[in-house]
Amino acid sequence: MSFVEYGDTIKDGDTAIVFLGHESMFPVKVQHGTVTQTKYGVIRHSTDLIGKKYGSKVTCSKGGWVFILHPTPELWTMNLPHRTQILYSTDISIITMMLELKPGSIVCESGTGSGSLSHALIRTVAPTGHLYTVEFHQQRAEKAQEEFREHGVEHLVTVTNQDVCKNGFGVSNIADAVFLDIPSPWEAIGHAKSALKAEGGRICSFSPCIEQVQRTCLAMEECGFTEINTLEILLRVYNVRTISLQIPDLGKASEDNSSTGFDSSNPSHQGSPCANLQQGTVQFKSGVPLREVVGHTGYLTFATKS
Repeated sequence: MSFVEYGDTIKDGDTAIVFLGHESMFPVKVQHGTVTQTKYGVIRHSTDLIGKKYGSKVTCSKGGWVFILHPTPELWTMNLPHRTQILYSTDISIITMMLELKPGSIVCESGTGSGSLSHALIRTVAPTGHLYTVEFHQQRAEKAQEEFREHGVEHLVTVTNQDVCKNGFGVSNIADAVFLDIPSPWEAIGHAKSALKAEGGRICSFSPCIEQVQRTCLAMEECGFTEINTLEILLRVYNVRTISLQIPDLGKASEDNSSTGFDSSNPSHQGSPCANLQQGTVQFKSGVPLREVVGHTGYLTFATKS
């Protein structure tokens, strides 16, 4: 099993996603002789998972059923164990695009955190690219290295435990892009410039506060970065619903129906606009925004090494 190469069947040692519904899923490490408890009953790894195809419908001991999905960076973002605040797919997608990443790209990242963005970056630069990720916290760095090994992507990533603001990324003049998600990114701009290739490399800094953005932009200008711009991604979801509205009585419906020969008793006319006029309401599909939406996550500042 690998997060960057699709596997057809579930194997012992794989990480799989148990899907109970769009709002209910969790990861599980498949192990021979192990069982997993769900609200629909027990899943026995030896008989219910190992050897089955990903996407299979598995019946639990209580008669309910779940789907077993192959892990992807998007599914992992929704289900990973949180060691820090993470980036979600809304921000990850624009980061990947604006950094101009592609298979074969070399990327430097700090900090690693829970590895949400890291998995997406690895999938984008595979199979010939590489991610150099730096994490200040030793336990988080070790856990990230363990997860990359379990997920079959350790050959595509190098995890370093050090302070990027003092010691940099450990590489020079090779990176196509640099991503910063640290409290004081302005202190690492010089190291980011050193890690980037000679010309045209891209940098992105994620910061939740506008004061951090201001200091980072000033540092970018001092280091000679160009095309500096900051943006914010806000996600607004709409639900499609059937809306019923009452038709105003304009006093001409009966006259118009008689003049056109409309027969309300004819079944073929029951669904027509005229029938709705006589009933006093009309139904149509409409997009309705959710009452609660995801608000501010952070500001994304992009720049280019000239």
